[in-house]
Amino acid sequence: MDNFFDALKLLEEENGVESELLIEKVKSAMLKAAKRAYPHSEDRIRVEIDPATKKFAMYIVQEIIEDEPIDENEINIATARRIDPNAVIGGTILKSIDISTLGRMAALSAKQSIKGDLREINRVQILDKFEQKEHDCIVAKVSQIEPGRGTATVVYEGTELYLFKHEQIPGEVLREGMDIKVYITGIPNKTKKPIIKISRTHKDLVKRLFEIEVPEIYDGTVEIKSISREAGSRTKIAVWSKDENVDAIGACIGPKRSRISAVVNELNGEKIDIIPWSENPAEFIAKALAPAEVVKTVITSLEEKTCTAVVPNNQLSLAIGNKGQNAKLAAKLTGYKIDIKPQTNAATGEPAEELAEDYPDALLAKANEVLDEAAEVITEMVEKLEPVDEIPVIDEETEAAAETAEENTADEASAEDAAEAEENV
Repeated sequence: MDNFFDALKLLEEENGVESELLIEKVKSAMLKAAKRAYPHSEDRIRVEIDPATKKFAMYIVQEIIEDEPIDENEINIATARRIDPNAVIGGTILKSIDISTLGRMAALSAKQSIKGDLREINRVQILDKFEQKEHDCIVAKVSQIEPGRGTATVVYEGTELYLFKHEQIPGEVLREGMDIKVYITGIPNKTKKPIIKISRTHKDLVKRLFEIEVPEIYDGTVEIKSISREAGSRTKIAVWSKDENVDAIGACIGPKRSRISAVVNELNGEKIDIIPWSENPAEFIAKALAPAEVVKTVITSLEEKTCTAVVPNNQLSLAIGNKGQNAKLAAKLTGYKIDIKPQTNAATGEPAEELAEDYPDALLAKANEVLDEAAEVITEMVEKLEPVDEIPVIDEETEAAAETAEENTADEASAEDAAEAEENV
């Protein structure tokens, strides 16, 4: 039995489960196994496990009778007194069960039951520990780096998690013993075997890091409106302040750049552009293309979210960025497809292209487009109406002749009325 209690202690340490709970699970499994071996004694089987004395025993509670017993649930008084001199008829005595007699199937069933209980305990523990931290940032310690594949094993409060190579910041070298911040992207398979997925490349890791470093973001005074990121290279983050007296960008940078420096250091030197958010898309897009200066931004389609940004010729490559990185990040940040054009034609010095002046003109164009569509609908409705009788067209001469004829008719009627009156007299 020493081996059993050693294994119990090991299970307790590896799974972080209290020994009392493990003992209850083992008791339950052994009871099921014994009941299969002794089906007629189902309600009389007892299991006793005591780690302090290292006692592990199973019994059948036998009733002491005067007659011959009919099954293992009964024992004759004479036999009982040889075991316990104080035994009396009507009392009980414990008959020890040899665990080895339970049979291979019963032992296997007990083993499977214990494994199932341990899996359920582990599932509940993982959810208790991590469910409230889903989509949040935690600090874990690197315990091992897998050679070749580069997968890092990190430990958080006794639980091992796996940070795969594609979730690590490109160019970052992790070492055993390092404390790193990781973002929990999700916990799939919660009902069976939860898997804690972690990342250092997810854009929301940057958001959580700023929440940690910037009190104004944590308390809601400054709000992060949008983030775009290419992990290991550059991140753009758009911020806005609810309080006119609080500078959103200044709050994120911090005194002597202390706050942004802390985030940059955690991300292995990744560059971070902090952009002021604006409700005006044209203004927001212009700011998003920083560090390049934008001469003019024109929204070409509100529905398709497309725009054209005009930049000085000498800043065209800066606006686009290395391998188009700056333009891609600005597009992800704003949600607009951005067509970047130089201010003048390099060959002629003429303006590269005639564009609408600004965003209100784009709105006006959209309004005119809507009105044109409405006019088409009205025309279609009128064409579907029932045709009416043709109304004759009367020119000025015809109208004058009609008025003269009407006057003559009235005079004739008056003369007839006068003649009729004289006759009556």
